[in-house]
Amino acid sequence: MDNIPTMLQITLYLLVFLYGIVIGSFINVLTIRIPRKENFIKTRSHCDSCGYELKWYDLIPIVSYLSLGGKCRKCKTKISASHLYMEVLSGILYVIVFYVAGFSVDSILICLLSSALLALSVIDFKTYEIPVGFQWVILVLAVARTGLDYHNWLNHVIGFFAVSLFLYLLYMVSKGAAIGGGDVKLMAVCGLFLGWKLVLFAFLAGCVVGSIIHIIRMKLSDESHVLAMGPYLSIGVFVAALWGDRILSWYLGILGI
Repeated sequence: MDNIPTMLQITLYLLVFLYGIVIGSFINVLTIRIPRKENFIKTRSHCDSCGYELKWYDLIPIVSYLSLGGKCRKCKTKISASHLYMEVLSGILYVIVFYVAGFSVDSILICLLSSALLALSVIDFKTYEIPVGFQWVILVLAVARTGLDYHNWLNHVIGFFAVSLFLYLLYMVSKGAAIGGGDVKLMAVCGLFLGWKLVLFAFLAGCVVGSIIHIIRMKLSDESHVLAMGPYLSIGVFVAALWGDRILSWYLGILGI
């Protein structure tokens, strides 16, 4: 990117952001309809209050929400600002990925991974369940990434079992009380995507972040003591995919290894 003119860089990042917010709009649909068991492909987008079917100009990411003042065009019912936040967050995540990892096929795979992680995190946070469809999506991305990194295929295969096998044993012993089956599958497919070193880092990072955030939430609110691990594991995986190698190198350097 250093050899690319500044204006071209800005244009490329703008395109990445625009693509990201479009995907973010689709993530909104998934996070609403999947928990309701609604078809997210055939069913037209509509207002939950009055049933008004949204037209194409009601579905332009960010622009439509802002132009309508966050309200339904027909009944004027307030639309949750989470729709806007999701689109903006998705666009920002895409820009971060390409800024850190560069313009490459690998960056595209990480972007799609981040979208799947974002969607499943929202659903898991709401329902304490991770839909299996997202795990299949990540599995496809992981196989593709393993194929691109075929010289290190064994690293990826070991990654599939590195964390998930331990979690599966924990799941069996506790009969699902200590960890959810969806979390086991999530770490398996993410392990294939990342490789064994990075998935170990992702798991530890996710546990630390989850512990800190959940304790704070319980202190400041009446939140349930039930912990949805999906969002926190997803944070760990995202960080590992972008910065894991650098952090591990830095840490091992301190240890003199």
